[in-house]
Amino acid sequence: MHKYTPENTRNFLGYEGLDHYRQARDAGEGVLILTGHLGAWELSSFYHSLMGYPMSMVIRRLDNERVDQLVNSIRCLHGNTVVHKDDFARGLISAMRQGETVGILMDTNMTPPQGLFVDFFGTQACTASGVAKVALKTGAAVLPGFLLWEESAQRYLLHFGERLELIRSDDHEADIEANTALFTNVLENYIRRYPDQWLWLHRRWKTRPEGEAPIYPR
Repeated sequence: MHKYTPENTRNFLGYEGLDHYRQARDAGEGVLILTGHLGAWELSSFYHSLMGYPMSMVIRRLDNERVDQLVNSIRCLHGNTVVHKDDFARGLISAMRQGETVGILMDTNMTPPQGLFVDFFGTQACTASGVAKVALKTGAAVLPGFLLWEESAQRYLLHFGERLELIRSDDHEADIEANTALFTNVLENYIRRYPDQWLWLHRRWKTRPEGEAPIYPR
């Protein structure tokens, strides 16, 4: 990745729907990229910055500090920055107020109160509600973004979907839940289109609603 340039990556990397991203960015209220561990997720933000669109990404610190520093140094070679989960809300709101772009992986298991339960592949999954909260508070654009292998093109394409229409009503808490469900459904639809590229050996449904039996063996 240190050797990648816009020129020498043309044969195996490209865009689909870049205009969707540009329109969202140019609105000036910040962009939240809804993504997951689907396709080449580490390469997606790296490639976007390589092409002149630096962004931030929400990450969990790696347990080994030296490995964490190494990985982040590569992620940030072309202007990207990282936002750690332990400073999630404040960092996200600040970035949106400055019109920045932040990518968020939404297919990880959460626990209340940071997460709430919405349907994911027919089973309730405790899901991060922070994206919905920040989008509703700041007016930031939310759009899906995934770097996926396209067999027909024989290369990876960074797909940007259209800006998602947020659900708004007089009930703020209901809006947070409805939009979290919306974002999760969008993620599920992408995974259903590219099931072999969801390389995510993670206990996504580990947290259960109160009184419900565990899904995974202890």
